[in-house]
Amino acid sequence: MIQDDADLPFDLAKLDRLAEVAVKVGLGLQEGQDLVVTAPTTALPFLRRVVAQAYRAGAGLVTPILSDAEITLARYREAKDESFDKAPGWLYKGMAEAFEAGAARMAIVADDPMLLADEDPGKVSRAGRANSAAYQPALAKIAGFDINWNIAAYPGLDWARRMFPDLAAEEAQAKLAEAIFAASRIENNDPVAEWAKHNGALKARWTWLNEQRFDALHYTGPGTDFTLGLAEDHKWKGGASEAKNGVICNPNIPTEEVFTTPDRNRAEGWVRATKPLSHMGAIIEGIEVRFEGGRIVEAKATRGEAVFKELIATDEGASRLGEVALVPHSSPISASGLLYYNTLFDENASCHIAQGQCYSDCFLDGAKLSKEEIAAKGGNSSLIHVDWMIGSSEVDIDGIKADGSRVPVMRGGEWAHRL
Repeated sequence: MIQDDADLPFDLAKLDRLAEVAVKVGLGLQEGQDLVVTAPTTALPFLRRVVAQAYRAGAGLVTPILSDAEITLARYREAKDESFDKAPGWLYKGMAEAFEAGAARMAIVADDPMLLADEDPGKVSRAGRANSAAYQPALAKIAGFDINWNIAAYPGLDWARRMFPDLAAEEAQAKLAEAIFAASRIENNDPVAEWAKHNGALKARWTWLNEQRFDALHYTGPGTDFTLGLAEDHKWKGGASEAKNGVICNPNIPTEEVFTTPDRNRAEGWVRATKPLSHMGAIIEGIEVRFEGGRIVEAKATRGEAVFKELIATDEGASRLGEVALVPHSSPISASGLLYYNTLFDENASCHIAQGQCYSDCFLDGAKLSKEEIAAKGGNSSLIHVDWMIGSSEVDIDGIKADGSRVPVMRGGEWAHRL
């Protein structure tokens, strides 16, 4: 459903501020820089504001690419079987060419994350695999942090109904809007300054982690006794970061994490998810996996196990890790007590790991490293990058140095080292 401004049950001034933050803080959009934006039709009120803010910031050309929930569902209900092994590679090649020419990238999320929950899981999996493969030329520019990019959220009506099924539609959308506004730190009249303060706190945290030069992290908690080696010459990051094009941006609005690249060959032991994972329209709950030699060798889930095992089987790198992130249990998103069914938010409620592709920028001098050099240092490669949460108030984390000494990093889900 496409809503006009007059139909929206929340403060439009806050939506204006969110658009300003997405462009100025999220993208750090530069004078004369082009911008490619993807968004669902349900997010048009926000997209229009983002485009206006981008042009006010001096954008060269803003190109929106729209999707629509009903059109997406029509494919699953009407298309022939062979449709699900196809993807618009021509479109992604064009996006890659735009990024190569200096364009920035923004993705707006707003649709019901469970849109495909009732569709054939085999078709969903095949379409996802085909799309991931076709998207590689564009994704490489994002994962390699060649460009300034950002993901931001809008409170779509169907997403709101999913999160708050017991509320009337308007009330649900208003409640989701306020949750997004709070998590995105736009509640005061100078959200850009608020983000500068928040980025400073994240920088202090990742600076301390980089000074420690940990060789591995050890997690203990209910169902978890897990040691994760860190890649050679890894670099912790979080919040504002400088892309290879020299632009400082915040890839995720909101964000509470500091993160780096693990060694794809050094993960050992059992780890249990602490929150559900929403993936391709399916909810996966009760995830428990055992790693050996960096690879998942046992996997189970109390719900959605078949979908989870299909994810692991995507390719060789899908059974290994490409990211590890630390988030305090007291983060605003965790404190809200909400499950968003959307990784942009849910990953910022908890420490997490990600199966699949690593970020080359999480290496010292990562911009100068070839794919082969990244692999030699332990970086992972895959068609996927899927985060799931492993932190809680019951999880402790120790940093292990090369000499075997240990430093408390988190106790009871909170930072153990005061800055």
